[in-house]
Parts: sequence; structure tokens; C-alpha cells
Amino acid sequence: MLQDLRLAEIRHVKFSRRRFGQLGLAAGLGSLIGPGLAIAESDPLPDMAASATPISPEEHADRLSRVQKLMQDQDVAALVIEAGSALVYFTGIQWWRSERFTGVIIPKEGAPVVVTPYFEEPSVRESVKVDVEIRTWHEHENPFDLVSGILSDAGLSQGKIAIEETVRNFISDGIGNAAPGFELVSGMSLTRGVRMYKSPAELALMQTANDITMAAYRHIYPKVELGMSQFDISAMMSAATRELGGNVEFSMVLLNEASAYPHGSGSKQEVREGSVILMDCGCGVHDYESDISRTWVFGEPTAKQREVWNTVKRGQELALETAQVGAPAGRVDAEVRKYYESLGYGPGYKTPGLSHRLGHGIGMDGHEPVNFVTGEETPLAPGMCFSNEPGIYIFDEFGIRLEDCLYITEDGPKLFSDFAPSIDKPFG
Repeated sequence: MLQDLRLAEIRHVKFSRRRFGQLGLAAGLGSLIGPGLAIAESDPLPDMAASATPISPEEHADRLSRVQKLMQDQDVAALVIEAGSALVYFTGIQWWRSERFTGVIIPKEGAPVVVTPYFEEPSVRESVKVDVEIRTWHEHENPFDLVSGILSDAGLSQGKIAIEETVRNFISDGIGNAAPGFELVSGMSLTRGVRMYKSPAELALMQTANDITMAAYRHIYPKVELGMSQFDISAMMSAATRELGGNVEFSMVLLNEASAYPHGSGSKQEVREGSVILMDCGCGVHDYESDISRTWVFGEPTAKQREVWNTVKRGQELALETAQVGAPAGRVDAEVRKYYESLGYGPGYKTPGLSHRLGHGIGMDGHEPVNFVTGEETPLAPGMCFSNEPGIYIFDEFGIRLEDCLYITEDGPKLFSDFAPSIDKPFG
């Protein structure tokens, strides 16, 4: 890598010990991409998702059984889900949202019924993983009349129809008009009651996604150079993630003052000596996602940068200590926020300080219910997965965010990725 450095960098940059370490790692050892595994820079990266096992048809069928049990307990006649992650979760059907309704009607008993345009049926069948009936409609027909017919054929003439929480308004309106004898209610308690608690198979896929993201980080870390833009670094991260077998979900890079704004700025930034580099990246493996953030400094950090970084790190540790079985999810946010306030940050969500929630649920979607946010009373339970991402943001200066995801076990929280050791060694 030395020969690739700009001549101006060689002549004029005072290299820090960390920068020499970066160069030596790239030139001599290759990029460390996982425990005990080093790949020479000229070698291709391994496909870390090659042996990942998708969710089985049996597990999809078990999900249907569990949500139908909840429907019976809550006296719900049917659950309506449209294209999206919930449709994948329960049926395996991979589809997109458009003005044409494709979805599934899950009755409280019996087989689900998929509704889709006539010309889409062969494609819809390609990904379905459970036994379903498929009913189709032509372009001049009302698909919601099919929903009414499905309910009638199931022996249902009244009761509650639960609408999955992300279903669009024109669909719920159409069903309400076609089946006026039913009461439309939120399906949130049903879908959350199953999806929030991850199985071992789901956790394994999330672990692979997290491993890939960390491997990509370690691969690109020594390649960051003076003059690179956030777009250059993001492109490197995305390319490494794909080569390692992950489906890129996002590769966000915030440089310099833009790091003080949690979702960045549209203006172009470039790496300079002393730049704060905040990266927030994630990928998917068989529909399950990772979400990891790291922040470091290009060159020697200032005393203030070190202090803020270490404070954020302590917040991460405190969150992990607080996220115990039975604790309300909001307590995790509140404890970290109280610690930051004791140091003069905030108060609350004000800056300088932690301006966003402490974390969010994660699984098939990058953001899922529930959140580590003050006031959230949902008790933590085994199988729940969250991001742990405290930050401190100082507008017009810089921001620090550290993020690793965790899952709750009977014995407490476990991390998918290890915390960053220090601002000088963000990847260990």
C-alpha cells in the first residue's frame, strides 16, 4: 500500500503510530477479517455466507401455528399481511409493494390464502415455503372481493380482522368496504408476539450477517486514505460486503463535522489529518440483518475526541449491563442517558449529548419493535434482539457513535460483535 500513497502524503504527513500500524497491516499481514483468519490483500475474500442455512419450511409453518394460537386467544378471525418482511416471515414469499395487492389472509384456523394478480401467480409460487391456497384477480377486478370470499369460505361472517401494522391504507380501506360486517383492528400484538422473539436459526443468520460486516470493516480500515470522500469509503465497504457474501443494506460514512449529525449531511466531505470517521453499516443474509457502527480518527485523536469516545464506550457497557431479562426496555436508554447527564451532556435528548434513542429492535428489518427508548415498558425476554448504539454529538464539531447488536438469553444479553477496544483500535 505504501507505493500507492500520494507523494504529498509521504512528504508532508506526520504519521501517527496508528497510521504506521495501518500501513504495516496492509503491506505485511493483509486484512484481518475474522478471528484467526488473515487474507493477503491480493487474495479474494471468502464467501462467509456460503454455508448459512435459510429458514426452513418447518419453521415457517411453526410461525403460522403460533400466530394462529395468538389469534384464537385474542378472538381475531383473520390476519391480513401484504408484501414485505412480514409476508416473507410467515410464508417465505419474496415480493414487492406496488399498487397491485399481493398479500396473505391467515384465518384463525386452517391454511393461509394468498391473493395476487393472475399474471403474478407463477412468480409468487417460486418462493412460497408453506402450504397455501392462491387466489388470483384480473386487472379489471377488485382484489378485496376475493378477501371477502376467503372469509366467507372459512365460515366467517363477522368478528375482528387484524391488519398487520405496515399494511397501506388503500388495502385496509378496500377490505373494510368489501367486508363491512367485520371490525378492522391492529395486528401489531399478533405479529410482534411472534416476530420479536428470534429462534436459534434466526440468531444464526444474524450472527453470520454481523460477522460479515465486521470482516468488511477490518478489510477496508487500513485502506482509508487522505483525500477520500465519504462516497469512496462507502463504495469500498459495500464492495467488500458483497464479496464476503452479504447483501448490502447500507454503508453510511460520516466525516468531520458531519459526524455530529446522526444521519449525516449531503455535502461532500474528505478525509484529512484529524478527521473523525463514523461508519454505520449493515448487510443481510437470507433476510436477516446486521447493524454495526464504528468511529475513529484519521491520525492522532485530540484529548477531547478521546474523552468523548471513552464516554460513549462506557455508555455501551452500561447498556449491556442493564439489558437483563425482565427489565423494561426503556430502562436501558434511561440508565445511559442518566450517566451522560451526570457528565454535563443533555439533558434528555438535547445536544451536546445523545440526541436519539439508545437502540432499536432488529431482525428481518433493520429497525423492528421494540426500542431502547425512555418510557418503553415492554419487558426484555429471551430471543429479543436490539442495537446498542449510544452516541454523543457536538454540533459543528464532531460526533461519536459506537454500535453493536445484542440478543437476550436466559442468562442475560449476548453480543453479536465485540465492542471496539479503543479509539486507536476500533476493530481490535
